[in-house]
Amino acid sequence: MSFYQTIEKSSIAEFKDRGSKFIAHAYPVLSPEEFKKHLMALKKEHPKAVHHCFGYRLGFTGNEFRANDDGEPSGSAGKPILGQIDSKQLTNVAVIVVRYFGGSLLGVPGLINAYKTATSLALQTVPIVQKPIMVAYLVEFDYNLLNDVMQVLKQCNCIVNHQEINLFSGIRFEVQQARADETIFRLNDIRNIQLKKL
Repeated sequence: MSFYQTIEKSSIAEFKDRGSKFIAHAYPVLSPEEFKKHLMALKKEHPKAVHHCFGYRLGFTGNEFRANDDGEPSGSAGKPILGQIDSKQLTNVAVIVVRYFGGSLLGVPGLINAYKTATSLALQTVPIVQKPIMVAYLVEFDYNLLNDVMQVLKQCNCIVNHQEINLFSGIRFEVQQARADETIFRLNDIRNIQLKKL
């Protein structure tokens, strides 16, 4: 797998059922910390809402995820939200659904449907993009090898994130996972360099 699917901008959608209002906010996120900022902002924006339920999935292995019912019956909110993210095979995506209670109990099936539908609507209104999976490295070398190193990085379409050019130099770069082996092989052909995966 050399690509992943995600969203690049946030979106909002609303679903109503028997007076209750479910407002779904979808965000592109790269870390739990970034997600928490969105959650705190929404809690400030909607202080009278009874629930702020969410689901998110991060990373390329799919191992980092969370689902939270925020006081709704177990499995009736967070799981359906995460299920919609997964059904579209997205990662680095979070959805928070804010609920305003309308006076009528919806029951667990009604809640599952409401959270699922609100999330689905929010993800339908934003374009899904395919991005290459990137791998980060640090290459360290003597200054006189700078041209050789830069030539390989350029030819392999690497993205330079940080460079320190001194007598002993270091460059942090990212390369598409699909081209990582080729890049490492070519860099290792240059004598006296040190390469470390980040």
